[in-house]
Amino acid sequence: MRQKIHTAVLSACLLTSFILAPVLPSSTAYAATAYTAKVYASSLNVRSEPAASAAVTGSLAAGATVTVTEEQHGWLKVRAGSVSGWVAGYYLKRTSGSSSTSASSSSTASKASAKVAVKTTSASSGTAVVTASSLRIRSGPGTGYEVVGSLQSGNKVTLLLRQGEWARVRTAGGTVGWVSSGYLSGGTVRSASTVSSNSQAQSVVRKSGSIRGKLIIVDPGHGGTDPGMLGTTYDTMEKDLTLQTSLYLRDYLTAKGARVEMTRTRGDQKPALSQRVQLGRQLGADAFVSIHYNSSPKNVSGTLTFFYSQQNDLRLARAVETRLGEGIGLRSNGLSFGDYHILRENPLPATLVELGFLSNPYDESIVRKAAYQRKAAQAVAEGVADYFNQ
Repeated sequence: MRQKIHTAVLSACLLTSFILAPVLPSSTAYAATAYTAKVYASSLNVRSEPAASAAVTGSLAAGATVTVTEEQHGWLKVRAGSVSGWVAGYYLKRTSGSSSTSASSSSTASKASAKVAVKTTSASSGTAVVTASSLRIRSGPGTGYEVVGSLQSGNKVTLLLRQGEWARVRTAGGTVGWVSSGYLSGGTVRSASTVSSNSQAQSVVRKSGSIRGKLIIVDPGHGGTDPGMLGTTYDTMEKDLTLQTSLYLRDYLTAKGARVEMTRTRGDQKPALSQRVQLGRQLGADAFVSIHYNSSPKNVSGTLTFFYSQQNDLRLARAVETRLGEGIGLRSNGLSFGDYHILRENPLPATLVELGFLSNPYDESIVRKAAYQRKAAQAVAEGVADYFNQ
């Protein structure tokens, strides 16, 4: 579902950020029904491609109104007068129109570099005060990200998220970005992820549970003319892996007494993202799990579990990641915020799980095997069951 990359806002470990970065063959993008949105940044760069490294072709001022025509997990293609191109989606707020999307084709590197293998992420709340005389606001958690604004000593910000030594904040003027947390005073932090593979350290979630009677939507990413990622060593198609893994997941969930509906059951099906989300809403489902396989231009290995809403999604994502971290053949890279349509527009508790990197020869050789897919599916099912027993 996405360009395996999401939100330039979160990636310290991989490369740009969990928002994007295209380059290679084709991955996936989403052609959105056009809608208008407003810029919430002091100055927003417009780029030629949906990637933080792409050339800047223009800029938009705070408060500017744009027309959004396409989405690539976290990046939005916009039009405003003579200016057109891609911007980081978290600096825009929709003001009118529909956000329904359907899959179309795009680039693969994006998928890759935006996936953030975040090791330590914390959900934060409250107000903090800037203690430095001047503090730069960046588009991602690291000094390699572009500067999108600045703060002065005494300025107050709202804490949104902490990742290592960086904090995602919202300024009084509405600008959202990342600052060095060492120059902030105040605010509260509560753990949002546990990356340690030590099961005792991850025992936040009870290890037994029943989801009997609960309705779970299982979403095999991609499908039809959208193959998703292609393995760099064996040309493995992501859409095939996601479907087979999802079928195993369905079986494990059903065995636990859950009811399961899948967004697709065949390789030639390609429901739009909006249709996948709407299925759960129409059926009054209890949770939504989207299955994917990852990619990155870096030599990265392992699984990664995404959430969007701290209130609705985080507990489910943490429960699933905890089980994956107990050992399925590939290590868990923890939890990450994910600005994906499938999560962002979803009213249900939802999580998107990346079960290995098809850009990594070792990972690809493992995830192709049915034994791994079954083990991964079982871990996800156990995590979903744990969620309902919390």
